[in-house]
Amino acid sequence: MTSGFAPPAFKIGLVAAVGALLVAACSSDAVPKTAAPPPPACEGARFEGVSFTHCTAIPGRHTIHTVLGPNKGKPYRSMSQLALDRPARSRKVAFAINGGMFDPAGYPIGYYVEEGKKRHPLNTQTGWGNFHLMPNGVFYGDAAGNWHVATTQDFAKGVTNRPDFGTQSGPMLVIGGKLHPQIDANGASLKLRNGVGVDAKGHAHFVISDEPVSFGKLARYFRDVLNCPDALFLDGSVSSLWDPEHGRVDGGPPLGPLIVVEKSAKAGG
Repeated sequence: MTSGFAPPAFKIGLVAAVGALLVAACSSDAVPKTAAPPPPACEGARFEGVSFTHCTAIPGRHTIHTVLGPNKGKPYRSMSQLALDRPARSRKVAFAINGGMFDPAGYPIGYYVEEGKKRHPLNTQTGWGNFHLMPNGVFYGDAAGNWHVATTQDFAKGVTNRPDFGTQSGPMLVIGGKLHPQIDANGASLKLRNGVGVDAKGHAHFVISDEPVSFGKLARYFRDVLNCPDALFLDGSVSSLWDPEHGRVDGGPPLGPLIVVEKSAKAGG
C-alpha cells in the first residue's frame, strides 16, 4: 500500500479549467469585448398599408432642442440650411424634423421656447385650419430628458415653470389614449404628415409619413403601435426630416420651427 492524499477528481478538473482561463486571458490573441453601438434613431415602418419613418429620442441617449435660426436671426427655412450651418463642434445630430405652425416668414404662430427663452406666447385664439382644430397642444421638455405632450388647455393650467424647449401645434392626435374627437377614422384628406408622441417610458417618438396619409391613420399609429397616450400633429405637406445616419435630407417648401435631436455626450455622441 502506498500512503498519501489523492485530490478528488472534481478538484483536478477545477484546477485545469482555471488554468485554461488564465492562459486565455494572458494570450496576446485575446480581444477585449466592446459594447455594441446603439441602433440608428430612425427606422422604416409600415402600418395599415402606409410607409412611415419612425425616429425615437431616448432620455440619457439624446437631447432635444427647438431651433428657429442662427443667433436669433431669420428662420433656416430648410433642413439643408440647418445642416450646413451647424457649428463644427456641435453635438452630433441623431435627426431633425420640422415642428410647429408658422407664418409666411417662418416664425411660429404659437407657443415657442428655445434654450429656455420664450419667443412666442401661448396661442389660445380660435380660427380656421389645422392649428385651430381644438384641442391643439404643446410638445415641451427639459435638458434632463423630461419630455411631454399636453393639450394647450392642460399646458396653460399645469405648467408653471418655463421649459427648456417648447413648440405649439395642432391638432392633437391622441388625448389620454383616445383619438381626437374631430378626426375621422379614415378621412379623405391625404397628405404627407408628421407628429410627435411620448410613451410611458418617457421616450419621444417622431413619425413622418413617406406617402400621403390621413389624420386618423397617423393617430392610430401613435396610439396602437407606439403606445403613446398623447400625441401631437406637427405639420402637413411641408413635413421634412434630416436623418444623417441614412443620408436623408428632405427638401421642399420653406419650413418654420425645427426640432433637433442631438446625441448625448454620455452616449458617445
